[in-house]
Amino acid sequence: MAKGVMTVDSPGGGETQIVNLSANPLLVKLAGARRIMIAGCGGGHDLYTGLPLYFYLKRRCEAVFLGNMTFASLGKKTGRRLSPAVTCIDADTEGSDDYFPERVLSRWLRGRGDEVPVYCFQRTGVVTLTEAWQAVQRELGLDAIVLADGGTDSLMRGDEQGLGTPQEDLANIAAVHALKVPIKVLTCLGFGVDRFDEVCHAHFLEAVAALQRKGAFLGAFSLLPDMEESRLFLEAVDHCVQSMPGAPSVVANSIASALEGQFGNVHRTWRTEGNKLFISHLMAMYWSFELDAVARRCLYLPELQATVGYLDVENVIRDFRKNYPPTRPFEPIPY
Repeated sequence: MAKGVMTVDSPGGGETQIVNLSANPLLVKLAGARRIMIAGCGGGHDLYTGLPLYFYLKRRCEAVFLGNMTFASLGKKTGRRLSPAVTCIDADTEGSDDYFPERVLSRWLRGRGDEVPVYCFQRTGVVTLTEAWQAVQRELGLDAIVLADGGTDSLMRGDEQGLGTPQEDLANIAAVHALKVPIKVLTCLGFGVDRFDEVCHAHFLEAVAALQRKGAFLGAFSLLPDMEESRLFLEAVDHCVQSMPGAPSVVANSIASALEGQFGNVHRTWRTEGNKLFISHLMAMYWSFELDAVARRCLYLPELQATVGYLDVENVIRDFRKNYPPTRPFEPIPY
């Protein structure tokens, strides 16, 4: 049993877990897992937001694997195809030198002495994506999946004024929701960065409260610059910027700025120039949730579950917004 956890007899029979201040609910939940996949939820550089958890868990579990919803162009002969929608790549995989963050990461890990493949999921519909996840689960024998979202728009349920970029996030969440895996978690790192995509963070906090009422909020905790996991995250982000100077990650670099103690309108990459940023230490906090509960909050989940291709996902969201216009306008956080 994880440190800081005890069980007591419940009035209705059986046992109830009690977690005290010395326990982190997310890490307590993952403590019993043996084979864990940490995958970027919404694609692109989301994989990097899961790296601190990867570095922590790989020293404590039988095996930890990496995956990502990829935006890279993967041909039929690229990597090892497990199903039409998932390809396993490594440091030697051929591909674009301009944009291939998964291979960049695999090469950086090789430089540290670790041969780590990355399972790249295609942007597609939930039916096809579920089949891809099932293929990965069969190959790896996973008993836990952590989807890592760069930002917090994955908690938007559909009736908010701004949804951010929900297509990849919600398709991936819906696909993992369909899997029979004992532990499924969504974790968000980068509170505040989605303001760039007109997400209302009061709505995110409202979603956290709703999930807490259901017992599905696994708490929040800060990455600190003195942590080894934070140091390795910063090294990985900087290596990616150097390797792909034409496509630096806004999210990862904003989180890096927060870890470095920056505040306010600070720009770590040329991609944010001309925009007003609000970097704060809140960007370096992990917020974690029971994934199934997050999926069930999505107001268009049934329609999403029937999608086959990526265009189907876009059409479902477009039609939902057309038939059910947003009822929750943007609301500033009243500090």
